[in-house]
Amino acid sequence: QVALVESGGGSGQPGGSLSLSCAASGTLFRINDMGWYRRGPERERELVARIDSGGVSYYGDSVKGRFTISRGNAENTVYLSMNLLKPEDAAVYFCNALGYYCTSYECDSPGPHFEYWGQGTLVTVPE
Repeated sequence: QVALVESGGGSGQPGGSLSLSCAASGTLFRINDMGWYRRGPERERELVARIDSGGVSYYGDSVKGRFTISRGNAENTVYLSMNLLKPEDAAVYFCNALGYYCTSYECDSPGPHFEYWGQGTLVTVPE
């Protein structure tokens, strides 16, 4: 299996910045898309940002122009730079990854596709 571990959550001031990281670990896998979702109090999970294997990013309307998603040099890492924070940004942020397993070390014969979620990291933005 693949494990996703988020880091970087914490408290940010309104108008300030925070940065989140997510790293995937495991064996014999490849990742295509990675993204961030969030769930706030009494709110449904919503898309924050996604980035595909070609580096094309997509943002939820509520964070567009303020947040930036990026991939690490390694394909198994994704970052979220959060700027101009608002109290409404307070939520648990979850890392998501789409990919597939490999049937060999060189991954010349792809196996089944998967979707994994991280445990979440808490972001607070006190008013």
